[in-house]
Amino acid sequence: MHGLANPARFLRFARWLTPLCLGLGLAVTTGALAYGLLGAPADRLMGETVRILFLHVPAAWLGMAGWMTIAGASVTELVWRHPLAAIAARAAAVPGAVFTAICLVTGSIWGRPTWGTWWVWDGRLTSMLVLLFLYFGYIALSDVARRDGGNGRVAAIFGIVGAINVPIINRSVVWWNSLHQPPSITMGKSAIDAAFLWPLLAAAIGFTLIFAGVVLARMRAILADAQAEARLRRKAMVSDPFEALA
Repeated sequence: MHGLANPARFLRFARWLTPLCLGLGLAVTTGALAYGLLGAPADRLMGETVRILFLHVPAAWLGMAGWMTIAGASVTELVWRHPLAAIAARAAAVPGAVFTAICLVTGSIWGRPTWGTWWVWDGRLTSMLVLLFLYFGYIALSDVARRDGGNGRVAAIFGIVGAINVPIINRSVVWWNSLHQPPSITMGKSAIDAAFLWPLLAAAIGFTLIFAGVVLARMRAILADAQAEARLRRKAMVSDPFEALA
């Protein structure tokens, strides 16, 4: 972690890791989704709607994982003052929000034929919607801190406090009477048939690699913007070329 505190060292590391994550993630995800849409059998109970699993489940996982990335980076920023921690948190916020939105949309599409409705104020659905609003709040706070030149402590604290919602999402189907099915995959066992389980895990790995590649690409873009802004600021401070020689 401390070895990558130097932005130049991080950029050398991210320059080759970004396309690797994106390329490998796209390949694995394409294969998993192709099998899920074309090769997987229909489920005995859910029929053809089971195919949305291969997008919905990875999106739900990455919606939660994205916020845990923000929380972990926020702790690193506040405790160890890591110079890239706030940038990592900002970079993870938008893709995390996108995956959360995909989870909600695909869940509604899945719920219509399964439950007979697009939306219910179920514990799992409601807590996932809260997560999307938390993402919006974090993005707004971090943008204000960047624009006003603040240190981002408020956004970091918000990122840590908001992590309380992640275990609520995870355990909501256990704690409350819920339309949403209980956990199908738990520690050491799975209730999902192997015909769906392995391509589902492949899709989760592929989307995770894409998420990592997007976060790295966004971190590189944020650092490039900061460097360009610093150069412009130095040029503005030295408007007279003779003044720079004084």
